[in-house]
Amino acid sequence: MTDIEKHVSPQQIQASPHLRLVHDGTSVLSDICHSPNTFRSTISSFDDNNPCPLIKEDCLRAKLTVFGAFVALFCTFGQMNAFGTFQSWYSTHQLQHMSPSTISWIGSLQLWFFFFSGGFIGRLFDLYGPCGLMTCGTVLYLLSAVFTSLSTKYYHFALSQGILFGISVGLLFYPAIASASTHFSKYRATAIGLAAAGSSVGGVVYPIVLQALFRSVGFEWGVRISGFSSSLLCMLSVLCVTSISSANKTGATFNWNTAKDSTFILLAAGSCLVALGLFIPFFYIVDYAINLSAIPQTSFYVLAVMNAGGVFGRVAPAYVSDTIGRFNLLTPSAFLSGLSCVVLWLPARSLMLLYVFAGVYGFFSGAFISIITPCVAQISDTHEIGTRIGMLYTIISFPSLIGGPVAGLLLVRSQGSYSGVIPFSGSTIMAGSVVILCAKLAINRRLLARV
Repeated sequence: MTDIEKHVSPQQIQASPHLRLVHDGTSVLSDICHSPNTFRSTISSFDDNNPCPLIKEDCLRAKLTVFGAFVALFCTFGQMNAFGTFQSWYSTHQLQHMSPSTISWIGSLQLWFFFFSGGFIGRLFDLYGPCGLMTCGTVLYLLSAVFTSLSTKYYHFALSQGILFGISVGLLFYPAIASASTHFSKYRATAIGLAAAGSSVGGVVYPIVLQALFRSVGFEWGVRISGFSSSLLCMLSVLCVTSISSANKTGATFNWNTAKDSTFILLAAGSCLVALGLFIPFFYIVDYAINLSAIPQTSFYVLAVMNAGGVFGRVAPAYVSDTIGRFNLLTPSAFLSGLSCVVLWLPARSLMLLYVFAGVYGFFSGAFISIITPCVAQISDTHEIGTRIGMLYTIISFPSLIGGPVAGLLLVRSQGSYSGVIPFSGSTIMAGSVVILCAKLAINRRLLARV
């Protein structure tokens, strides 16, 4: 007989949900207190459906999830980072009659649909987990490659490579990166940094592989071969990625209470300014190299160097940020990305200096991309990580959409000169870093506090 049974009748226990809860839990609590083995078995019984799981950061599932996320980002964001290769190819082949600004809308559509879908996909992730979403993303990824290979007109490319590919990237990216967040707490930024490094590795590999395929088998079969092989890797990532699901099974796609969170609002506002200029170098660095008399067949190497810098930028700063504070590295990463545009890219009149800029910019922009997600997770409850990450990316989808085309218009106005494009890119990124600094100070007003 438990203590509660000594003072309350069985009829009263059954009549009151609260008393029944206490009664049912008393014997369990007693067993746990008197038997360590019962305690251990109780803890080990937590599973994915438990709202309060015990996070084991060194378990096999966590490691496989990071690996699967790395593969997913390699295929998706990695190829998106390589759009400069397509931009350069289209300008001399299928779409040579169109301006750089018009062609860049294809890449901007990729970014917009990828970012804008984040809020909806993040909410679906919180509800159902990663498997179904990533499976749909893999199917759309393959269809996008097939339709792109068959495209001949501008609107064909806009629909297949711009819209369809952008949606497929979102379906693979958000569940993978959010799943990695659920498996880690102390080393969350490190885990996400390792996963995000896949996008930079892909950004190194895809320009080289695509150029080789385009020259050897032609554009059509080159895109198909790349698409089929990448889809197989996406299937592998689906098998590896798992998540620790939350108890948040109800609610809206967007949590409007977030509008009251000044830290999140400042972080989102700063990220919008950063996103306005962040992807411009990835779009136009290959054409800039050609303008410096680089051989067209090798000019894409500068994009590969930029993405190679991003490999280190996504891993090393993320690891350090777990020690000194994530917001403490996010702000300088953004600021130095913008500063490198003004200090290194603007005066670049030789390929050597351009390669230096590409490596430096890749490092700091990669650090920003890697650390922004754990910063969102840091200021969010566990049950709303997916939703909030998606909300942030949905918000920054709009500046990401117009950044490339605006740069193209500036390029046309200046008759091919980058004297307007480069300062525009650098200044917007640096302005965004200042707003992000305000978000950091909203958490802790001490400038050197670990945040």
